[in-house]
Amino acid sequence: METHLLIHEVARMIDHALLHPTLTDAEMREGCQTARRYNVASVCIKPYAIRLAVDELRGSDVRVGTVIGFPSGSHAIAVKVAETIDACQNGAVEIDMVVNIGKVLADDWAYVHDEIAAVHQACRAYNALLKVIFETDYLPENRFITRLCEICTTVGVDYVKTSTGFGFVKGPDGRYSYKGATLPHLRLMLAHVGPGVGVKASGGIRTLDELLEARALGVGRIGTSATVTILEEAYRRFGQGTDSPRDPIAEPDNRGY
Repeated sequence: METHLLIHEVARMIDHALLHPTLTDAEMREGCQTARRYNVASVCIKPYAIRLAVDELRGSDVRVGTVIGFPSGSHAIAVKVAETIDACQNGAVEIDMVVNIGKVLADDWAYVHDEIAAVHQACRAYNALLKVIFETDYLPENRFITRLCEICTTVGVDYVKTSTGFGFVKGPDGRYSYKGATLPHLRLMLAHVGPGVGVKASGGIRTLDELLEARALGVGRIGTSATVTILEEAYRRFGQGTDSPRDPIAEPDNRGY
């Protein structure tokens, strides 16, 4: 395989995350320009900034995505649908929706199905992709993940996704932490989705080796804010003298998942 093709394939796996609450408009604009320079698959931007991203990425191949019910998943179904319609009308073509995690843990699968189906219907009306976020750190048993995969396959969503990047769990010492995407969870999801449903790994994918490991399993997309770090390493390792598109003012990879 040509090395430049491998770099391109790595870049086209990445959804560049611009979701941290403290990001300013100027920082999100610079993040969009980073996404354009590296020609990643998409940006996943805060919902109010969708039009900003559309303007910054006009004329590029980078798609604009956003989040729905983020990060708790606790919004009413009607609110999630309204968020989705508003996002699509503002120019989003990829939607990452957080399921109602409490309903998952309560085994209220009828509600979970109806919620995903309602958002999926809104996405389809605007030809937008739907990715369903499970927040795997909150799911103590594999059966929750397998059932969600089955429902998402039945509904016909485009991707299932591990994490928001903000699903912090309180430990015995009182400190909060999260794992995000793990190889066992990714294998489980890949084994239980049907044809046509991809898997997106997000949360904790911050190095090229972690991305390549997920790619080798069959993961199709990666959600990360460490885009520059990952792709600069790809240019160093595979570029064979090809100049990277790095900009000296590219934002540091220090916020987001």
